[in-house]
Amino acid sequence: MPVGEVAARPGGGGGMVLGGGMAAAAVGGDDAVVMQLAAAEGEETVITVNCPDQAGLGCDLCRTILEFGLRITRGDVSTDGHWCFVVFWVVPRSSSIKIRWASLKNRLMSMCPSSYSIPFYPDISQPGPSQYYLLKLLSPDRKGLLHDVTHILSDLELIIHRVKVCTTPDGRVVDLFFITDGMELLHKKERQEETCSTLIATLGPSISCEVLSAEGFQQGFSSLPPKIAEELFRVELADSEICSSSLSVELKKVQTATINFDNSLSPAHTLVQIICADQKGLIYDILRTMKDCNIQIFYGRFRSDKKGSVSKGCREVDLFVKQVDGKKVMDPEKQDALRSRLRSEMLHPLRVMIVSRGPDTELLVANPVELSGKGRPRVFYDATLALKALGICIFSAEIGRQAASERQWEVYRFLLDDSKEFPLANSLTNRNRVVDRVRKTLMGCYN
Repeated sequence: MPVGEVAARPGGGGGMVLGGGMAAAAVGGDDAVVMQLAAAEGEETVITVNCPDQAGLGCDLCRTILEFGLRITRGDVSTDGHWCFVVFWVVPRSSSIKIRWASLKNRLMSMCPSSYSIPFYPDISQPGPSQYYLLKLLSPDRKGLLHDVTHILSDLELIIHRVKVCTTPDGRVVDLFFITDGMELLHKKERQEETCSTLIATLGPSISCEVLSAEGFQQGFSSLPPKIAEELFRVELADSEICSSSLSVELKKVQTATINFDNSLSPAHTLVQIICADQKGLIYDILRTMKDCNIQIFYGRFRSDKKGSVSKGCREVDLFVKQVDGKKVMDPEKQDALRSRLRSEMLHPLRVMIVSRGPDTELLVANPVELSGKGRPRVFYDATLALKALGICIFSAEIGRQAASERQWEVYRFLLDDSKEFPLANSLTNRNRVVDRVRKTLMGCYN
């Protein structure tokens, strides 16, 4: 195997080699997952997956890649309904993100089905519950502490579900994190020691850390008031609610997204062509929408502004698809419905608003949940990153789910600390700055 490759569990079968010789060179023997790591910072790592197909596999792969802090610059996907061949070219979104390549390889490997015969679209099942743990952290108070802890926990593949922040009379902070482990190893003493030692090594010896079982923990969540929920979850949003102020004049021409259907190029498939502004998680948003709408992708190609005729800052996507019944998407009404759903999910995958909660100020962030029950990764990370950049302290945070607009939403609630340096209670300008910064960070305009 060439130097720089990371291989995973052996598989079998073939696949259509797409995207040029670089991808072909990354495939060694019968490996199900191969990573050809970038030779230098700023260059692309090539991830190749060659395994049996299953419902929504491409969406799940993209979700995991997004979870690890990577951006898909381009990609090729091909399947015959039984076997798939996928190539993604990826780069870290930020030099500050530590990519655990071996762990990513194992996660992708675990998604690859066995070579036994499987139906193309099995029933969608709900994920099993994970074990909750309580991470207790005692440290001196300072701005940005919550995001710094979130950054470390994200690198360790620990997922935050709720945060309680308490300040002691001597100016220290007690942070209580209710978490789950993406590696399912936190029940082991070695994993707990790794977590605490990493936190202490990064944040300094003045902190103390403890991991406890949170058996019996319930993800309690109070529903939003009806008027606030109606505004947050409303179906139609203004196009100005994406990061338009940071886009070039050329890019603003396509920020509304162009989505066309063509049934003349293939006797068996409908070609869906998409041109839109590039943003964080775009490929994931497209594939999860296709998955939830029961649209099967048999071939797909994703291109960014670095390749071909794509305008700067834009993304071109070509997908050859079928309906779940094996037929082409011919009905104009079905095309319009799919176009509307894709446009909404691509341009407005997240909702952000700030409201008053009694005398306090609360930031709300919401994203739709997949039909499989999975939420969007790194939302908590990005929201706390934006608040840290603004110098705003977080008094408490919680994550829950709420049904609205005929779907489930994941809702993040941050109770913000009002300060003399950045007053929020009576400053509409500062509130708008918070919403703008958080939205742009979530959409990848700052990272």
